[in-house]
Amino acid sequence: MADVMKKGRVFSGARPTGRQHLGNYLGAIKNYVALQDEYECVYCIVDIHALTTVETTENLWQNIYEMALDWLAIGIRPVETILFVQSQVPEVTELHTYLSMVTPLGKLTDLPTFKEKARQQPHNVNYGLVGYPVLMTADIVLYKSDLVPVGVDQQPHIEFARETVRSFNYRYNTNVLIEPQMIATETPKVLGIDGVQKMSKSLNNHIELAATPEETTQRVMQMVTDPARIKRSDPGNPDVCNVFTMHKVFSSPDEIAMVDVECRRAGIGCVDCKKLFARNLNAHLAPFRQKRAELGKDPNYVWDVLRDGQRRASAIARQTMREVKEAIGLPLT
Repeated sequence: MADVMKKGRVFSGARPTGRQHLGNYLGAIKNYVALQDEYECVYCIVDIHALTTVETTENLWQNIYEMALDWLAIGIRPVETILFVQSQVPEVTELHTYLSMVTPLGKLTDLPTFKEKARQQPHNVNYGLVGYPVLMTADIVLYKSDLVPVGVDQQPHIEFARETVRSFNYRYNTNVLIEPQMIATETPKVLGIDGVQKMSKSLNNHIELAATPEETTQRVMQMVTDPARIKRSDPGNPDVCNVFTMHKVFSSPDEIAMVDVECRRAGIGCVDCKKLFARNLNAHLAPFRQKRAELGKDPNYVWDVLRDGQRRASAIARQTMREVKEAIGLPLT
C-alpha cells in the first residue's frame, strides 16, 4: 500500500490507556486502520495530554506499550504510518506556547469538554486542562495535517483549532499553518456490559480485545440484556438490548435476523443470545490475538516502531518549527 497515491495527511491521537477494549476498537482504532488505505496517517499516543487528569504515572510507559501493541496487532502498518509518542517530539510543547499567545482565555473556558472535565475533577482544574485544546491544536498543525477524524461531539475542538490557525496566520502575516479539516466519523457510543454507561476501564464494564476467549465469554455472559425480560418465556425487545447491538457488528446477517425474530417471540433466551455473540466475537478477535502474541515475543519490537515513528515525526516537526519561528520573527538556531 505504500506506493499508492494518498489523498492527504491525517492526524489523530489517543491517551495511553493500556490494553484496548471493544469501545476503543469500534470508536476509533477500526477507523484508524481503514484510513491508511487512502491517507498518509500520523497516529500519536498523547502521554502529555494524559497528565492533565492522571494522579499517578506509575504505569504510564506500560500503558503506552500495551496500547501500541494492540494498535499494531489490529492493523496499523508502521512502514507507511507514523506511530509515535507525543512527549518524544518536544517541538509540540514549543508550538503550544506560541499558539497560546493568540488564544483568548474565554474561548478555552467556553468549550464543552473543559466544562465537563472541570465538573468531573473540581479539585484539579489545572492550567494544562484549560490549555488542552491549544496543545491538541499544536499536535495537529505541527505535522501539517490536512484532516482529523473525529465524531461530531468533537467538532468544537476542530473549529477551535481552525480559528487558532487563522489567528496565528493573521497575526504574523503568514500561511505557514494549515487549517485542518474534519473527517466526520460515525463513532458509536459503545455501552459497557452494564448496558447503561459507556464502555470504560474506570467503570470496569469493558471487554478487552486481548483477553482470552474464556475471559471474553465470561464478560459477555455478564452483559445486561433487555431489562424488561424477566423469564425465559418472556418475549424480548432487541431494540433496547446491548447484546443485540453488538450482534449487528460481529454476527452474520442471517444470525442477526434470526436473533431479531426469535428474541421477540421468546424462541431463544438471553443466555443463548450471549453465547452466540461470544462465539462470534472470539472468532473475530482470533487473528488479532494471534498476531499480538507473535509481535509480543520480541519485547523490543514496539519500542523500535515508536522510535522510528519519533524519528519521522521529528523530521516534520523540525521543519514546521523553523517555518513558524521565521514567521514570528524569532531567531533560528
